[in-house]
Amino acid sequence: MNGVLPNQTIAKMIDENQIATSRPVTDAQIQPASLDLRLGRTAWRVRASFLTGAGARVSDRLEEFEMHKVDLTEGAVLEKGCVYVVPLIESLALPDDIQAVANAKSSTGRLDLLTRVITDGGTEFDRIAPGYHGPLYAEICPRSFSVLVRPGMRLNQIRFRRGEAVLDDTALRALHAQTPLVDRDPVIDAGLGFSVDLRLPGTTLVGYRAKPHTGVIDLDKIDHYRATDYWEDVHSDDGKIILDPGAFYILVSREAVTIPPCYAAEMAPYLAMVGEFRVHYAGFFDPGFGHAASGGAGSRGVLEVRCHEAPFVLEHGQVVGRLVYEAMTEEPTQLYGAGIASNYQGQGLKLSKHFRARE
Repeated sequence: MNGVLPNQTIAKMIDENQIATSRPVTDAQIQPASLDLRLGRTAWRVRASFLTGAGARVSDRLEEFEMHKVDLTEGAVLEKGCVYVVPLIESLALPDDIQAVANAKSSTGRLDLLTRVITDGGTEFDRIAPGYHGPLYAEICPRSFSVLVRPGMRLNQIRFRRGEAVLDDTALRALHAQTPLVDRDPVIDAGLGFSVDLRLPGTTLVGYRAKPHTGVIDLDKIDHYRATDYWEDVHSDDGKIILDPGAFYILVSREAVTIPPCYAAEMAPYLAMVGEFRVHYAGFFDPGFGHAASGGAGSRGVLEVRCHEAPFVLEHGQVVGRLVYEAMTEEPTQLYGAGIASNYQGQGLKLSKHFRARE
């Protein structure tokens, strides 16, 4: 059966060494429709981001672009604005009918930590061809904050699929009629439209903007940092904000979203035609996200927004992205939020888990 592979199939792939590791996989790594990937012990600072290219190995390209090695064993700071390549503990020996796609974890994206997977012979970021046998590497570029990392940290996640299982618009409308996917009339056009909420009830606070000069964030410290040291509030009393070129924002979707248990979703790459910005680095939505039976009852999507060359006016209700739904090969035995310590079930406008609640 075609579709995204659930947690129980991922566990079987580990047992069969289709996913190989130098250290045992922990239960916490296995998500309902993905596997968290762990950093190894060494980072290479490189001159520029690169794709490996057909017929080439990442290790060969590192010799070309390497500036110096960084030992992560005791923890090391990855500096804002620099590019690093880190071998991952996991490697793959995929069957010929299984492909994979990677993405940043939610907390990674909310820190504006651009993190992508590259492979030997790879011609795209985060896309791994069917039947791939070889190592995995994380390319990491901190954009807003310098970060302290250690071996074993989980910045990326990988999702496996067999064949094509994307729901077309007709199937998506039928699914919404059966199980409402959003709490309003859906905008369905090559996926489920996502719009921005700039009129939050009872407040003019609509988001946060990363401050340009801040301290280091230790990614192991949860509920630790004071938000005001790293973020400034973004207010609007007329449903509009102007995005500044080069600035990074945390906003929230107008829609409360549900991902039914037998489906997974991914935020599609932004389209240049919608404006001078990119939305959402962390694109995976797991089965059970926002699902009432998993404690969600509809969850907002947090929007990680980076403005590009020109100032851009963003207005309440403007469509900024779309969710693409895919069928699972079977229902996962665990769902997002259902007893697996999911950090963002039932969320609204929310910073990453590293920051204390607003004081």
